[in-house]
Amino acid sequence: MSDSEERATTDLPGEAEAVVLDAKGLRALAHPVRVQLVGVLRKHGPSTATRLAERLGVNSGTASYHLRQLGAAGFVEEDTERGNARERWWRSVHQTTWFNDPDLAVREPEAAMAYLRSVAATYNLRTQRALNELQTMPRSWRDTFDMSDWPLRLTPEEAVALQEELRAVISRYRPDVPEEAAKAPEGAQRVAVITHLLPELDAPGASTAASAPETKKGRERS
Repeated sequence: MSDSEERATTDLPGEAEAVVLDAKGLRALAHPVRVQLVGVLRKHGPSTATRLAERLGVNSGTASYHLRQLGAAGFVEEDTERGNARERWWRSVHQTTWFNDPDLAVREPEAAMAYLRSVAATYNLRTQRALNELQTMPRSWRDTFDMSDWPLRLTPEEAVALQEELRAVISRYRPDVPEEAAKAPEGAQRVAVITHLLPELDAPGASTAASAPETKKGRERS
């Protein structure tokens, strides 16, 4: 929400547990509920359809349906160690999702846009949740909250370089994965760093842009 030749040269921790979207995976994730389900399982660990439905505000039948679709596409799997005859548990197969194939975006424009809109909506929900909880956070954490907008004028090559530099900075910090959480110092909490690089083409050139997304080097964990 990047293990091919198009990926950035800087690896982020835990990419061995990443999935690179192909056409089947892109179509499977082209629904906001599915993006959210995968994100919740990655963030909070295995769960049941009922509990996931309560968290997302949907009915359990809807959650069960989308979990089965995600299972068929290989994004989630049944956690047999937890489940029983009455309660089925699910877990995420991967920790991150990469969508970085420009040709795939051209071949599957509707699925690509549906997926990207679902990811954007999920990021917006996370931002709103943080805002809702901001006033009740300890002052030390409240002071870390930041929402910034930095307008730049770059060439495409400079924009790619900026992405790589940002990833290099992020890779220096402790990732939110179980093995690292166990070793984290006291006081460490989950922090979400959500980056957006949004081209805003000047009006005269806007008509030359392709209707489908042309380049995608996105990493989505949710």
